[in-house]
Amino acid sequence: MFTFDFMDKSSSGYTKIEKSDIFNNEFMVHAEALYNFAYKLTHDEDESKDLLQDTCLKAFRFINSFERGTNAKAWLFRILKNSFINDYRKKSKNPGMVDYQEVETFYNSEGSEGQTQLTPDLRSETVKGMLGDEITNALNSMDVDFRTIIILCDLEGFKYDEISKILDIPIGTVRSRLHRARSILKKQLAIYAASMGYK
Repeated sequence: MFTFDFMDKSSSGYTKIEKSDIFNNEFMVHAEALYNFAYKLTHDEDESKDLLQDTCLKAFRFINSFERGTNAKAWLFRILKNSFINDYRKKSKNPGMVDYQEVETFYNSEGSEGQTQLTPDLRSETVKGMLGDEITNALNSMDVDFRTIIILCDLEGFKYDEISKILDIPIGTVRSRLHRARSILKKQLAIYAASMGYK
């Protein structure tokens, strides 16, 4: 179990104890699923851990906007997906650049002391072992929009309305994108399926 030491006392929203309870009992139980999702998006262990940590920090920062009793996993996946897209856009505009001021601000802040590391000690082999090489390669070769929707629906088991909220797209778009993504995957895996005895 991962814990997070809350340093602030908010005058509105959840109390410090409630925040701690939500974070540790409703958010952190999904840490492994979040890491696996991050790894499937980035294909890199270090980037996946960074994305997970960023997601956890944002989840705490915006914890007052989380409604208890709703789907915490879907809420967290949406934060992670948005962080991934924002990071992807930054890297495509400024490849190789690091915002040292942002890093320095975080480590010099009072809230950074005493925090437990948020990233679980997971290995990429764990994720790789979940799917065969052919399926993993086919999935990785897909456009990120199609790959993401396959991951959310077919691997993580989210419902269409949850995917709609995570990706911020209409349910009709979820259905059509999922259909197209499955068709692409089916074509890519046709030879492999035939070799495994599927028609």
